[in-house]
Amino acid sequence: MDIINNSPIDSSRVPRFAGREGFARLPHSEAGKADIVIMGIPFDSGVSYRPGARFGPNHVRESSRLLRPYNPALDVSVFEAANIVDVGDLAINPFNIEQTIEIIERSATEIVESGANLLTLGGDHTIALPLLRASAKKYGKVALLHFDAHLDTWDTYFGAKFTHGTPFRRAFEEDLLDTDALCHVGIRGPLYGKDDLSEDSRIGFGIVTSSDVYNFGAAEIITRLRNRVGNRPLYISVDIDVLDPAHAPGTGTPEAGGMTSRELLEIIRGLKGLNIIGGDVVEVSPSYDSAEITGIAAAHVAYDLISLMALNISKAKGE
Repeated sequence: MDIINNSPIDSSRVPRFAGREGFARLPHSEAGKADIVIMGIPFDSGVSYRPGARFGPNHVRESSRLLRPYNPALDVSVFEAANIVDVGDLAINPFNIEQTIEIIERSATEIVESGANLLTLGGDHTIALPLLRASAKKYGKVALLHFDAHLDTWDTYFGAKFTHGTPFRRAFEEDLLDTDALCHVGIRGPLYGKDDLSEDSRIGFGIVTSSDVYNFGAAEIITRLRNRVGNRPLYISVDIDVLDPAHAPGTGTPEAGGMTSRELLEIIRGLKGLNIIGGDVVEVSPSYDSAEITGIAAAHVAYDLISLMALNISKAKGE
């Protein structure tokens, strides 16, 4: 099914507080021949502390109502530069993590193989593993920038291999990642032990801490990340707890001392021109949010990721 009308609802005709639309007021549509597909995954059975991220996708959509078609920070009319659709939420099994991982991988593979970039709204970070599997099937080993307070390269929790703290360990073991082009951004807080860092380094990750962002500034961090990634196919995974709880209280595992929303957006915008093939924004738990602070931050992060993809698509089309 081809998309006939993928434009956001005109807010000069329909009030922003009216109607039930998708992200940035896009109509819900089938993927068709889309350039960029937005998909929600309402799953949080992999969390180790606060639940609620299963309600994240629609909370981010609701918080995206004020987004507008032109992104001045990146100089792109987002919905003109690319055919963008919101396909709604994936039907998962909240009682079976392994089956849900299979469902996500199958659905994401279909979208990625169609040639579209996929931006996923989570859900907890468990979902990154099947999304990386789908990306690697098409692009081979992918570079990864992982924005998070936590490493998410632990081996198991309570003997379970598939949780929101283990996706990148599994991705490494499955040979999905280009180990010369991996970096965490925003890491902070206590660990289980010093071995957590040595194990993470063995996998190949570099680490930019939230203190590094504060001490060196966004421009220096952008240079480091661009040098590390180069022009490799790049997947960007954003756990909203990369932000300080002052900027994102609505998340499952908050840590003090995080980045500001301004710093995060500046760094993401600094990735302009890199070969971004997909990404996710996860761990938004609306029951702990206040005045949509977290939802709005997540919506803007998603919007800038989509803008970066749209710029690449427009350039590839020669527009």
